[in-house]
Amino acid sequence: MSITAAMVKELREKSGAGMMDCKTALTENGGDMEAAVDWLRTKGLAKAAKKAGRVAAEGLVGVASEGNKAAVIELNSETDFVSRNDGFQELVRNVAQVAVGTDGSLEAVSGADLGGKSVSDSVTDAIATIGENMTLRRTAVLEVSEGVVATYVHSAVADGLGKIGVLVALESSGDKDKLNALGRQIAMHVAATSPLALSTDDLDQDVVERERAVFSEQARESGKPESIIEKMVEGRLRKFYEEVTLSKQAFVIDPDKTVEGAVEALAKDLGTPVKLSGFVRFALGEGIEKEETDFAAEVAAASGQ
Repeated sequence: MSITAAMVKELREKSGAGMMDCKTALTENGGDMEAAVDWLRTKGLAKAAKKAGRVAAEGLVGVASEGNKAAVIELNSETDFVSRNDGFQELVRNVAQVAVGTDGSLEAVSGADLGGKSVSDSVTDAIATIGENMTLRRTAVLEVSEGVVATYVHSAVADGLGKIGVLVALESSGDKDKLNALGRQIAMHVAATSPLALSTDDLDQDVVERERAVFSEQARESGKPESIIEKMVEGRLRKFYEEVTLSKQAFVIDPDKTVEGAVEALAKDLGTPVKLSGFVRFALGEGIEKEETDFAAEVAAASGQ
């Protein structure tokens, strides 16, 4: 397969490795981008795992809560300018509030009643009024039978509206004010660290096996015996778990504790069990590639040049 300059550039952006190393990696792996990233990692030439890429979608993330339940939604628009529009902000706020009364699925939220119309129809009306395309991209709800679902919005533009929305569920019969205080701190932690899963058991096994394969190849290149390699791999996996699972991460509010340790400390203070049972983190435009355009070419085209 012919390796193009664009492919090399893309791999460099994903991995941070040098141009020649990227070209070699692509050549060795037949142009397969993900395999090339892993190849670079096994050679110690790239940092792990977070794919680069410019966020595309604009708009807002909204959160709302009621009792022991909370919702987070993402409503996208074409430009960031719209996120400052009062009508758009009110729409996001209302959709989030409506979402609390549903099971959290996109289908249920889209079909829910909002002022006599479905949420879907309300979004369509807003498109006509504001003049930009909009999409209700995703929705989620967390609920506990007893305890709290704490919320946090990062880069807030108004109450409950911003660029990152987080929900954290703590199950307990203890003091709700103390539970909510810790839950909000954990939500702030989640906004900052973007964990992949709540615990090791919740991790996507495909992700785990991919890491294991990379660590194994790295260890084998050290020339050590298989018995030592196995221990090296398990040690690196434990470190990986500490980095990507919420319960095992060092708590950003108090790095001497893990998040799990902070929950245990609160349980001791309250004199009753506390369980961190779930979290949701929505970052605006996450995972959507933005179409890159040549602004100079657009201006020239518009002026008839």
